[in-house]
Amino acid sequence: MNQLVFRMLGPLLVQADGLPVRIKGRRQSTVLAMLLLSADRIVSVDTLVDAVWPECPPATARNQIAICVATLRKTFKEAGESELLLTSPPGYVLARGEHRIDVVEFLQLAERGRDAARHGRAEEACALLEEALSKWRGAALDKLSGERIEAEAARLEQLRLDLVEERAGLMLELGRHRVLTGELGELVARHPLREQSREHLMLALYRSGQRAEALEVFRLGRRLLNEELGIEPGPPLQQLHDLILHDSPELSRPPAAAPSASVTVQTVPAQLPADVMRFTGRQQELAALDRLLKEPYQSHAPVLATIAGVGGVGKTALAVHWASQAADRFPDGQLFADLRGYDEENPPVSPAAVLDRFLRALGTPAPQIPEDPDERAALFRSLLSTRRTLILLDNVRSFAQLRPLLPGGGRSVVLATGREALDDVTGDYTALRIRLRVLPPAEATTLLTKIAGADRFGSDPVGLEQLSALCDCLPLALRIAGARLAAKPGLTVRGLVERLRDQRRRLDELSPEEGGVRAGFRLTYRDLAPEAARMYRRLGLLRTPDFAPWAAAATVDTSLRRAEELLDQLVDAQLLEVLEPVPGRPARYRFQDLLQLFARERAEADESEEECDAALERAFAAWLWLAEEAHRRLDGRDFPVGRPAEPAPAFLLGAADELLAAPLDWFDSERTAVADVVAHAAETGRARYAWALTESAVPHFETRNYLEDWQRCADAALSSARRVGDRVGEATMLRLLGSLAIYQRRYEQAEGWNMAALRLLRGSEDVHGAALAQRNLAMCARLQGDWDRALEFCRAALEGFSEVHDTRNQAHLLGYLAQIELDRGQVEQALPLAVEAVALSRRSGSVRAETQSLYRLAEVRLCAGELDDAAHSFHEVLQLSRKEGDRVGEAHALRGLGETQWSQGLLPAAESTLRQALEITEELSDRFLYARVETDLGCVEALGGRHSAAAERFERAHAALGEVGAQPWRERVLRLLAALRGGPGGAGTAAEDRAERCFTPQALRLLLADRSD
Repeated sequence: MNQLVFRMLGPLLVQADGLPVRIKGRRQSTVLAMLLLSADRIVSVDTLVDAVWPECPPATARNQIAICVATLRKTFKEAGESELLLTSPPGYVLARGEHRIDVVEFLQLAERGRDAARHGRAEEACALLEEALSKWRGAALDKLSGERIEAEAARLEQLRLDLVEERAGLMLELGRHRVLTGELGELVARHPLREQSREHLMLALYRSGQRAEALEVFRLGRRLLNEELGIEPGPPLQQLHDLILHDSPELSRPPAAAPSASVTVQTVPAQLPADVMRFTGRQQELAALDRLLKEPYQSHAPVLATIAGVGGVGKTALAVHWASQAADRFPDGQLFADLRGYDEENPPVSPAAVLDRFLRALGTPAPQIPEDPDERAALFRSLLSTRRTLILLDNVRSFAQLRPLLPGGGRSVVLATGREALDDVTGDYTALRIRLRVLPPAEATTLLTKIAGADRFGSDPVGLEQLSALCDCLPLALRIAGARLAAKPGLTVRGLVERLRDQRRRLDELSPEEGGVRAGFRLTYRDLAPEAARMYRRLGLLRTPDFAPWAAAATVDTSLRRAEELLDQLVDAQLLEVLEPVPGRPARYRFQDLLQLFARERAEADESEEECDAALERAFAAWLWLAEEAHRRLDGRDFPVGRPAEPAPAFLLGAADELLAAPLDWFDSERTAVADVVAHAAETGRARYAWALTESAVPHFETRNYLEDWQRCADAALSSARRVGDRVGEATMLRLLGSLAIYQRRYEQAEGWNMAALRLLRGSEDVHGAALAQRNLAMCARLQGDWDRALEFCRAALEGFSEVHDTRNQAHLLGYLAQIELDRGQVEQALPLAVEAVALSRRSGSVRAETQSLYRLAEVRLCAGELDDAAHSFHEVLQLSRKEGDRVGEAHALRGLGETQWSQGLLPAAESTLRQALEITEELSDRFLYARVETDLGCVEALGGRHSAAAERFERAHAALGEVGAQPWRERVLRLLAALRGGPGGAGTAAEDRAERCFTPQALRLLLADRSD
């Protein structure tokens, strides 16, 4: 990386290793200058736009700024620096690093010189100021224009003149008056209204023996002031004139160091509160604050850092701890004020009152403190213009309360804390924004241990972690819990944990005498706008770990856009958190547990029971409608079949296409929420929401193999339906539990669930539900080897699906009939059924049905020896499954393709394909599919001559099939083992022999024939 040198104290100049770097055009130069003037600090895009186009920026201004920055990046990359300009919302940062900026060097030398002067080291101070002034090559930012650039140039020029005058005063103090007369004469000629320069010139002339010339300088200055401004010279200049006129002896020697004739006597305040005991963690935030001290104070704006967070999160503790550690870096003192922006009993402190206290602390006599607030602020800025002071402002309510307390120059640091993020602070002011979250778990347990004493947790590390979690890792709650343990030796960790587990008591336990955690939350809640407060408390009624904006909209019955605006208010108030965004998906929000308990508490206190119930009903209805719509889009058909669909909430009608563009992704986002809503609805007697939402979510549970979710939701919904006497809901959940049991290869249990569902539906109008139960019973029979009974249930189910025009399930049943025919060895009868199933599934519009039907057709073609066609069909299944994110379908397709490949003699390809399938089966924990893949891999090993490895795979497959009770497949694997080892495979019926031939393609049959010979 080359070191770059930036020069702005004259025309803008950039050099890399001594060679010039060309910056093309006024816009790029202006943007670069603005970034250099605030190096290492964010410069907002709006500020850059204002600098380039002070009056009427074009509509494309922001885009043009981005182009300028991109061009500058390219320029600096060519010069060997690719990380100079960084994007940092709401703008950009120039990362100074080891690069040199003459303005920074000038200001640093000026600060060192002034510090030396304050401590009486005049010789050193004079040398440092001379070095600082030597950085100038002409007018600052010469040849650049614009209001902001010109203001910066004027500020730097003013500072240069101040340093020239300060250096002249030091040289007079050192007795070097003779060398000053010419320099000061030129300065007064260029700036005739600067009285300090004229005073220095008069004194230098007098001490050089030019008394008359000194008096003439006064006369000319007085006439100019009278003619130009209508005023007399100031008292210091008049006093010097009188002393020269009377040839006063005190002018013959340099003045002793003494306080100036200012209205103030400089004092060094030290107002910080005591440092926080047992402060823990926050290393990242402390490091960010420390970086402020390493940055040069070169900007026209003060350095302002803000710390925002919910009550009890430790804002003040962090601010006071850092300020205490950094106090010695501010030799001119530390000021502190609590602005009481969130005090329940007292109004916020006015800026004028704070300024009064600060001015007194800085040495201003009470009679000389102005009454006018603006004048106080101006005096405060003047006093701090040459000082390096830390100002800590706690509990700031708004930027309006903060603005009058900001110094005018960039030498001091202001650290402000507040509940809200102070987003009205412009980028020109803020150098650092910290949004304080709860402590990480490890730091939370450390804090608890420090407060309560390590001996309280020595034998119960689990209790320590549980206590920390129940306190939400919120520092205030942790301190209260730790203090209780420290103060009450008889209270055990386990006892306090059990108290806090009770959600009805948790806030009480952490809010002694109505203070503590609840009081902090109450202050923030009190300041919410009524509509935002209503959303906050109603969201507290939900039991989901997180939620999308549409769920929030449902609770308050408003539009999606308005809900997002209200959620932003709650995030700004630190009452909600935004989860890490997932590309392509809507934002999601969540509560900390204690904040949700407080929200629920406020809902119970501030809302009627009817209002709470209505809010929950709307939220549950929104989840159900979106789930049904997602199911409909997945299946490509009307859903639900045989009962009325949930009416669409008005606020979702225009948003459904965007929310459900990828239905499985929507289900993935809502996975945990759906399970929690089902449990909540079931618990509160809203059985229809519980079972209908479960039914809608089952395709997602199946596709993603979320079997525990499936079980938990169906169990809860079944219990609820039984409690309220909902026979349709009960039958639906019995059937879905039966489907799950089939999926888990628990066929006897599956048959019991489905028979119970069928008995409930006899004589009812739910023809579709009965057909689904009969379809499941057909699967149970087939998988247990009872093909005749399977055919009977299939035909009955087909009749029901035909009656309600459910083409998707008709296609599924035709494919299943084809599979049964394969099982029976009737390949000729299976093929037309499989072809018809594919055609019908495509007419249904259901990708899922098409995928399943194509899989059946591929299996039939494989058994028929049509290997190329089978491979093509398996490839189609694989593409559709991957497109839909269906891992189960993908695994089945890979297995079938692998079998086809080894049947074609493509052993390396088959092994690779089957290993992919095996990896997915292990991920899905599907023992049946695992066994089938192991069987196929065993065939690959056998065909490759690796008979021992083949036998091991067949044995693993046999054991897994025994676990799931798949007896027909288990017997087939036994026959393969027997044939491999050269023994008899066991006699079977003619039908079984035909079936065996379907599952032992020609290549393997030849192998086994060779082995048996």
